[in-house]
Amino acid sequence: MAHNNKGVVKRVEWRINVGDGSSNQRVGHSCMWTMIVGLALKLYLFMKKAWDIGLNDPRKFIHCLKVGIALTCVSLFYYLKPLYDGVGGNAMWAVMTVIVVFENTAGATISKTINRIGGTSLAGFLAFGVNWVARRAGNEFEPLIAGVSLFLLASAATFSRFIPTIKARFDYGALIFILTFSLISISGYRVDELMNMARQRIFTIIIGTCMCIIVSLTICPIWAGQELHVLVTGNLDKLANSLQGCVTQYFSHSEASAVSDEECNKKLLGYKCVLSSKATEDVMANLARWEPAHGCFNFRHPWKQYLKIAATMRNCASCIDALIGCINSENKAPDQIKKNMRSISLRVVTNCSSLIRELAITMRNMTKSSKVDILIMEMNNATQELSDLLKSYPNLIDPSESHNAQDTQKEVAAKIEIPVMEIIQVVTLASLLIEIVARVKCIVKAVEELSDLAKFKAAKSKQHAVENKISPDQEKDEEAINKNQIV
Repeated sequence: MAHNNKGVVKRVEWRINVGDGSSNQRVGHSCMWTMIVGLALKLYLFMKKAWDIGLNDPRKFIHCLKVGIALTCVSLFYYLKPLYDGVGGNAMWAVMTVIVVFENTAGATISKTINRIGGTSLAGFLAFGVNWVARRAGNEFEPLIAGVSLFLLASAATFSRFIPTIKARFDYGALIFILTFSLISISGYRVDELMNMARQRIFTIIIGTCMCIIVSLTICPIWAGQELHVLVTGNLDKLANSLQGCVTQYFSHSEASAVSDEECNKKLLGYKCVLSSKATEDVMANLARWEPAHGCFNFRHPWKQYLKIAATMRNCASCIDALIGCINSENKAPDQIKKNMRSISLRVVTNCSSLIRELAITMRNMTKSSKVDILIMEMNNATQELSDLLKSYPNLIDPSESHNAQDTQKEVAAKIEIPVMEIIQVVTLASLLIEIVARVKCIVKAVEELSDLAKFKAAKSKQHAVENKISPDQEKDEEAINKNQIV
């Protein structure tokens, strides 16, 4: 019986494990094909997304090719025996330098290059000095001097990275200083031929950095200064479009219905880009100061002034944000009151928008405009009319509609409160428009300072007779920068 039981158990186990072989085989093939199709679909979607990114901004493809060219050139020090004999096994430092130094813009590449060479040279000089003093002090004090110097200099260099001025321009150099000094100080205690090794490494680092600069500046260079210029001028146009669009839409709707979220987001996109571009502008301005003269930008171009212009634009954009919040508030003004304010409010907004667009044209062409003074005068006149109308806002409330002789004092107060609540939206809107005018004047002042510092050319009558349109190349640059901001 035991034997039969075991046989039964074995037979059952055999049936469970094997089962219908053909059925299991079909299920296995089905799962395998499903996985293959899923992986192929994911790979296709990834490649399509990567292709779209490169197609939207071809400069990314060009940057990849430039990195490949630089790496191929420095790798010849490994492939060619005469070059390899000159630098030895330290040729890998040239390859590593290209990898960590090569950046998308010329300014970023030059900044990292100078930081790497400066940090390496300074750290090497100090490390050799400390090593020389430590060896002269004898075997007993050599580790002590090396350790104390490493502690002090590494701590000081690390603290310098918290200083805003050094962090903005020399943060990478401070990091390289710490790395190089630590490497030489520690290696010098055990390595006898330290000088020869350090000389070869510095030589290969110089080769790598020079190759990065040559490739970055000669093959389709991307200038951080040009990127900043296009970004700021494009934000001026967005600011003007947002200002004019929201007020025009407010007064063009007779109904008090709220705007849909999708339409509202499209109108808010312009000024929101102005509010969110500070970090990008700061980085670009710092990198632009490393770049040589290029295009219409001379050496020592006043890049800091672009940051001042951007700051005044953000002040104006924040006021537009409050204006849009007022427009979308729940307290809606009657159509009759809006009609009284419509004409003068639209005139103020039109003049402000025209002035901002003219400033964008002035910066884009780098020529002083003869229209700015006229636009400012028209804007001031319209603003004065709006201010006079705002001071007389109690007259917009008809006393005959507020109360009559039979009403009690509480009823009169309640009826007066209702017209005040109705008029409060347009009064707030008018006050914000007046504030926006004052902030637009600050933008004008900042742009005029830039025109004086950068020595913009005087405007010619024929130049301003031409259509104020953006060239196709500038449109592509602005689209590329806007897409990078969204990413």
